Amino acid sequence: MNNAHHSPNTHSVVIGYLLWVFGFMGAHRFYYGKQLTGVLWFFTLGLFFIGWIIDLFLIPSMDREADWRFQEGPINYNVAWILLTFLGIFGVHRFYMGKVITGLLYLFTGGFFLLGVLYDLFTLNEQIDFENVQRLR
Repeated sequence: MNNAHHSPNTHSVVIGYLLWVFGFMGAHRFYYGKQLTGVLWFFTLGLFFIGWIIDLFLIPSMDREADWRFQEGPINYNVAWILLTFLGIFGVHRFYMGKVITGLLYLFTGGFFLLGVLYDLFTLNEQIDFENVQRLR
């Protein structure tokens, strides 16, 4: 593989494996930007646990792909994902990204009645990527 293209370290293999523990629900797949298979894993318990076991070996390549795909910058993907995972209903990840108004909305509406948290589960990588590109201009 030609390493002429700089591949930042936007995502973490360690966090990928920690999320894999709950991967039969798709957590690691959402983290690495694979929303469609994340939903599939969620509704089929990791393709009846078979896909979940296979993912144990695929996480390093999913991590490399995410590192190549997403822009590093002032907003750390790992911090934002941890905040979404544990405090998303309170909008803490949105405050971290500088989105104060929607952070307050999430805080007072239970993550905008959980629909906002679900939206962020699908789009957080793209939101961070967009913000990092904007802030680096």
